[in-house]
Amino acid sequence: MALLAEIRTKIRNGQFELSEHATEQSGIRHISLQEVREAIKESEVIENYPDDKYGPSCLILGFTQSKRPLHIQCSHPSRPLVKIITVYEPDPLRWINFKTRKRHV
Repeated sequence: MALLAEIRTKIRNGQFELSEHATEQSGIRHISLQEVREAIKESEVIENYPDDKYGPSCLILGFTQSKRPLHIQCSHPSRPLVKIITVYEPDPLRWINFKTRKRHV
């Protein structure tokens, strides 16, 4: 997928920034920048938001070297810097295999 390849390239080349929210949440959730980089290396886009009101973005599922699952929402790579909007460890009670949102009946 070209979208993910472009995001990976920009992350690898340091062409990204964290939103204030992502910075706060990564601190609260004890997620390091190294873990974000690791997770994006081996990842897949699980949701795409091309019409998001703040600009096109997507939700990526990736795993750190220690196999910690992370969800990373980031902007599409159409700008010089990819913006990491938020990052969190998905709740298995809300996700099937960390990829599909569970439907609550």
